[in-house]
Amino acid sequence: MASIELALRRIHSLADIAAEAWDACANPLLSDPEPLNGRQRTSHGQPDSCSSTLGAGCNPFISYDFLSALERSGSVGGRSGWQPMHLLAEDARGTLLGAVPCYAKSHSRGEYVFDHGWAEAYERAGGSYYPKLQISVPFTPATGRRLLVRPGPQAAAVQAPLADAVVEVCRRSDASSVHVTFPTEQEWRLLGAHGFLMRTHQQFHWENADYETFDSFLGALASRKRKTIRREREDALAAGIEVHTLSGADLSESVWDAFFKFYMETGSRKWGRPYLTRSFYSLVGEKMRDRIVLFMAKRNRRWIAGAINFLGSDTLYGRHWGAIEHHPFLHFELCYYQAIQYAIEHKLARVEAGAQGEHKVARGYLPRTTYSAHYIVDVGLRRAIDDFLRRERACVAAAGEELSEAAPFRKA
Repeated sequence: MASIELALRRIHSLADIAAEAWDACANPLLSDPEPLNGRQRTSHGQPDSCSSTLGAGCNPFISYDFLSALERSGSVGGRSGWQPMHLLAEDARGTLLGAVPCYAKSHSRGEYVFDHGWAEAYERAGGSYYPKLQISVPFTPATGRRLLVRPGPQAAAVQAPLADAVVEVCRRSDASSVHVTFPTEQEWRLLGAHGFLMRTHQQFHWENADYETFDSFLGALASRKRKTIRREREDALAAGIEVHTLSGADLSESVWDAFFKFYMETGSRKWGRPYLTRSFYSLVGEKMRDRIVLFMAKRNRRWIAGAINFLGSDTLYGRHWGAIEHHPFLHFELCYYQAIQYAIEHKLARVEAGAQGEHKVARGYLPRTTYSAHYIVDVGLRRAIDDFLRRERACVAAAGEELSEAAPFRKA
């Protein structure tokens, strides 16, 4: 493929670019109305044509609507420590061919890939770790493309220069490093070839083996595990709790008011300071209502807990949950079992239930490798981190193998 002349520029707000131009790179629509496989259906049972020729499928988090909602709501920008600094690659006619969601960071919170130890070590040695550049979706540990390239014959010729461009932006902005978190494996390997250090992590995903019902999924489990899940589901609703699945027009402002209370209550205890603002939910509720699935629990005619999920072309992405009443196993019911049931009923290929959580294995979620790539400017710090990551990758692989052995499924 011949090289292509690209003009690179930075913008400090998605308001500076048209939504259609960004989404042509992030989540282009295919003209073929047929789904790529039998599982790719929307929540209303209609074919979902949102899929990328780069193979990552339609990802709600890299869409213009999601990222701009973070900015417009004040969840990023201002004093959040996430300053938008997106990189754009355009051809001679000004057509956007590639984009990178990038943020200048003054801390390491909200990333789900932990580098606090690197920052502390570098600053003890007299260096300044912040600002750093973060190429990611803020507060969202879900794998998806990060070098967003418009599909077409020029795609490969654009992707590699973007990888080099983020390093140049890092050096010009006096940042200590660039961190690309939760990219696809293909991007991870590309970045490694361009001088980034390669890191692996572990999440737990549920895979749909063409189950017809939730009971058919349970039938694939060992007897003891099957009985445990049934008991947990019964106990979760024992206090007269009803679970409602809300999407589309169901997502009223009163529903978001209730959910935000759950988020603040649980987030304050879990993180100290929740990241998302109330207006974020109104904005995504307006723009992405058909891509959102809320599992909400009600007791005595009052909402008491909820879990928010986003729909991809063949994946249900669990994001976060919250509650103002605490009942045994209600977290498992809303976050794991309802998600599995929804995926089966809507013929989705998988459920990604977010970061961490070895307890998910007993509930049918198996370990899967996720990735990050890191460019470190300082040679000494880079050498030390590279040595650490070599050993860490081996530990992650060994842990994944051990946890896979503990899977709850019946042995062949």
